[in-house]
Amino acid sequence: MSVGGNSERTAVVVAGDEETRVLLRGLLRLHHFRVDGEAEGAGQALELLREHRPSLLLADVNLAEGSPAELVAEARAVVPQIRIVLVAPASRPPPIAAGGPRGPDVILLRPFRIRQLAEALLPGPTGRPSEPSPG
Repeated sequence: MSVGGNSERTAVVVAGDEETRVLLRGLLRLHHFRVDGEAEGAGQALELLREHRPSLLLADVNLAEGSPAELVAEARAVVPQIRIVLVAPASRPPPIAAGGPRGPDVILLRPFRIRQLAEALLPGPTGRPSEPSPG
């Protein structure tokens, strides 16, 4: 499926801290995604989405500014066919549901296994949060 005229697997990474962005970027590259940009918060992320129109938005729920729910809604307005994966701690899942037009495609709960991330990156809604991996 092509998003924004681009058939490549491209992504934007969003997380409030650099360590998380580096980790998520590395995981995406491991799964053959080109990372077009990284952002600390929702405003920066939306600028990157407008500029690059990636096929995937991978966002940690801990943002420097903005809320995950606002980011998801606005990302869908900018790139309607984008796949959105939210990453959250199992102890604090986000207050939004996966699936549907206003929610992320997948909520991936930490800690997660690489296989769970690989499945989350693939098209096809799961509609429910992933189970965290046993400690």
